[in-house]
Amino acid sequence: MLWELVPLERNPMQLVEVKGISKRTKRPIILTEEQCVALIYRLPEPYRTMVIVAICTGCRVSEILALRWSRIDFVRLTMQVRVKVVNGRIGRVKTECSEDDLPLDPDFAAALKDWKTQCPESVGDWVFPSPITDRCYHASPIQQDYIRPAGKKLGLEGVGWHSFRHTYRSWLDATGAPIGVQQKLMRHAQISTTMDVYGNALMQSKRDANSKVVRMALRPAPQQAQGA
Repeated sequence: MLWELVPLERNPMQLVEVKGISKRTKRPIILTEEQCVALIYRLPEPYRTMVIVAICTGCRVSEILALRWSRIDFVRLTMQVRVKVVNGRIGRVKTECSEDDLPLDPDFAAALKDWKTQCPESVGDWVFPSPITDRCYHASPIQQDYIRPAGKKLGLEGVGWHSFRHTYRSWLDATGAPIGVQQKLMRHAQISTTMDVYGNALMQSKRDANSKVVRMALRPAPQQAQGA
């Protein structure tokens, strides 16, 4: 409700889930390649690059908004995820498994470098500093004012930050990435069956699977989308 993802008049007890009993009542939105590209090119900066990061890494929005340039290694092509920010408050990421190094595909790294040339400097070395506060953005206004309207123009009702994480996981599956590699890239704390059967994933395996998703997300924009 705080993030305006559900109506304020809704009974809050409907949000309670009991493990093993509660079931998802609404299917998550999974974007196609065409929808993803069209959505990306309808967004102005820095929101366009934020969404590119979400699609190409599967990171949670709280982690994206707290990224620092010092934790992105353009030589080794890795990105450290260590902290998150929620409503202006910075803290450690969700779980120990969430605190990991992610691979950077070269094309994705190039997109980040392009944004770095435009990014204003900030005391916190933020990848996405707010020009108003010099601190991290809040996720909800970006979703409500930019992502949702862009999605509606494409006929996508309810698209939001978590749609990109769902899409990333779905695209990984479509590439044929092993479940163990998917688990490491998603940085889930518990997918017991996945971890018991497949174990840990090597960086090269994670890199190969991640690169396939980046190729899908960073396709050249159609002429119609560029002119939108």
